[in-house]
Amino acid sequence: MESFFHLKPGIFKRDDSRDKLSYALGATLYMPAVRKNIIDDLINRKHKGLMSMVICMEDSIGDDMVEEAEKSLVEHLKRLDLAIKSQELEYQDIPLIFIRVRNALHLNRIYQIAGDLLRSVTGFVFPKFTNTSGERYFEFLKRITEETGKTFYAMPILESPELIYWERRNEAITELVSMLDYYSDLILNIRIGGTDFCGLFGIRRSFDVTIYDISVIRDCIAFIVNTFCRVQRQFVVSGPVWEYFSSERILKPQLRVTPFRGYFGAEGEKIRSRLLDSYTDGLMREVLLDKANGLIGKTVIHPSHIVPVQALYVVTHEEYMDAVSILSSGEEKNGAVKSSYSNKMNEIKPHKLWAEKIIRRAEIFGVFHEHQSFTCLL
Repeated sequence: MESFFHLKPGIFKRDDSRDKLSYALGATLYMPAVRKNIIDDLINRKHKGLMSMVICMEDSIGDDMVEEAEKSLVEHLKRLDLAIKSQELEYQDIPLIFIRVRNALHLNRIYQIAGDLLRSVTGFVFPKFTNTSGERYFEFLKRITEETGKTFYAMPILESPELIYWERRNEAITELVSMLDYYSDLILNIRIGGTDFCGLFGIRRSFDVTIYDISVIRDCIAFIVNTFCRVQRQFVVSGPVWEYFSSERILKPQLRVTPFRGYFGAEGEKIRSRLLDSYTDGLMREVLLDKANGLIGKTVIHPSHIVPVQALYVVTHEEYMDAVSILSSGEEKNGAVKSSYSNKMNEIKPHKLWAEKIIRRAEIFGVFHEHQSFTCLL
């Protein structure tokens, strides 16, 4: 493994700062609360590379299953607590765990039924987050934090009609951003509900079409990035869910042969074939577009997606050398310097924020050696 990395992936602690944890989510695996063996799978290290997970009580749970899901959640948390006390699991070894509640009142109910069992939970996911529902969510979150003495982070999901319908978007986002600015110290990550947004238009993308190929969603993502990721604000926004893990191929595969065959020859082509057989190439293309558009992290619904996403978040040697060059030039230096790869100019002031984000990613996911890429981790 060391032969792959110029800088090895870093160690982060579950109680690290908000700024560090916000970059450490990686592929966030969603699982319905009624799923069996969630904690046993953690104990057995079943999900290789898992850094964050969500136990879902909302869209994946039918209205007639809420009580069952609540009971299952409590059992999961009891099992987790026992595993930590018996040292089957070290507290620091468990992934960042979030609970996706159904609404603000449900957040309060989860606190009432789970109580101290929430001590191993990092935070909560707030679905259908709007200016109206948001204050209630944060009212309960602050109370839970004060009563337990533990900081719980919020991950609001932007997925409501007023945030994508063009005639209502400006007003809704303006109201929302002032609230999120106020509670920014409690917000770990802002998530985009791509599936709910698509549903408002009767659209569902296929596995060989990325979310950026759906123009109405692409425009909304651009608006969200423009609002929340600008230099004065710098929230971390994650990519919409990738919901496929099997299908029949229609269009040409997205994964090029060269990166696989070039590094590993025939074995590389076998790796590529396995990825195509599991229909992961669409996911990987979408993650590349997420990164290009300033999004960090990805919601996934199948364990097979974890390693490809994490591999794509490792910083390339070229990116890292450019970032170091830009940041080492100092505040007093303006202008541009030639990249050590001699293929571009690094402009000190315009590229400074980009370089800072690259270094944050490198601290979590590591940096590849000069002639290594994501293919070596697959």
